[in-house]
Amino acid sequence: EPEGIVGYIRDMNHNTESLHEPVYLKGEADGIQVEVAFQYTNEFRENVLGFCNNICTMEGGTHITGFKTKFTSVMNQYARELGILKEKDKNFTGADVRNGMTAVLSIKHKDPRFEGQTKTKLDNPDAGKAVSEVLGEELPLYYDRNLEELKKVIACAEKSAKIRKAEERARTNLI
Repeated sequence: EPEGIVGYIRDMNHNTESLHEPVYLKGEADGIQVEVAFQYTNEFRENVLGFCNNICTMEGGTHITGFKTKFTSVMNQYARELGILKEKDKNFTGADVRNGMTAVLSIKHKDPRFEGQTKTKLDNPDAGKAVSEVLGEELPLYYDRNLEELKKVIACAEKSAKIRKAEERARTNLI
């Protein structure tokens, strides 16, 4: 039920200025159903929530790691294709790319393993692989049709990288 997690995103961002409508992507890999919704706002923070079989995975886990890693690599690929990152430039970090992002990732897994203090960290390696696979297919399909939106998101990453580099320079100069 798409309005489920999309509605969740709208609720979380209702007090902020969003840069675009929530994006909703879904797919299946290795028998694992993957749903993700995300939206960027002009707030300088990230908020990524994960669920497995409707259990909130407060401590994250393999599904969240798969999401973050794949999202970062897709965005860096686009930034290079669009010439925003030049050959000599370093890639954006995951934190750069997620700055301003509110996301909800929800997966259905037939045999989830939870670990961590509160049993709220997902530990299935196949979950990360499935999320990465679905995102790797669906995200480019979406952004190829929504280039202006993609550029707004990459601009957030650029801004974040600039600030990060300035802070690194300031720290270096203090030593």
